[in-house]
Amino acid sequence: MKNFKYYALMLLLAGSFAFAQPVPAPSSKPDIELTKDEATLRIEEFMKIVKGLEDRLAELNNKHTTLKTDLDKINKSIKDCRDELNALIGASDADVAAFRQRLGVLEGKVREMQRLSEDKLLERQEDVKKLEAELNELRGNKIALLPEFYNKIIALAKDIRGLYREKKITTYTVGTWAENRDCLWNIAGKIEIYGDFFMWPKIWQANTDQIRNPDIIHPGQVLQIPVKGAKTSEEIKAERKYWRNKKAAQTDAVPGGTN
Repeated sequence: MKNFKYYALMLLLAGSFAFAQPVPAPSSKPDIELTKDEATLRIEEFMKIVKGLEDRLAELNNKHTTLKTDLDKINKSIKDCRDELNALIGASDADVAAFRQRLGVLEGKVREMQRLSEDKLLERQEDVKKLEAELNELRGNKIALLPEFYNKIIALAKDIRGLYREKKITTYTVGTWAENRDCLWNIAGKIEIYGDFFMWPKIWQANTDQIRNPDIIHPGQVLQIPVKGAKTSEEIKAERKYWRNKKAAQTDAVPGGTN
């Protein structure tokens, strides 16, 4: 019975393989009730099943060995081809790895720029030019000709070109107060300008060459109108300074006021 238990255990272990076959029970009698001949027959049947599983395992191991050998040959062919390409462009594996890393970093920068709003992107056109210059430097390297990088670089160049924006500067000619009620506040509030009175600092800061005091503009002045968008940090800073000066002037104008 010890032999029977050993072979039964072997069968259970073999059954854990994916290719294991269902184990038919020779009979429904419990092991303890088997006669000697019946136990011998059952063991022989189990041994046949185990032998079949062992043969199947050996077959699969042979296939695995063959496939591994084929894979090793393919990997060697790939390496030989890569070495030949590297020799043609005069680069080592380390050079190619460094190039790959630089290209990956550049791709990350471009993706970051693509997530910017139109206004932010318009403000960072110099950064876009730097990205293009960096890409052109990479394109000048012979490593860029490798199949791994060629299509990536073409796609990246297209993405960078898509980041360029032109400043759409329009102008507005100041009318008279009596007829047009023109001041920076009212001009910014015009629908065709910003439709928002509070955007007046944008017009002021774009025309500091001809507007010293934002409270005073003159008929006939041709003002540059920046594109619509949130106020920049410089425009906000100028506006805050304007209101501080305004408040200080009003305080000085009140009798008994303090500086």
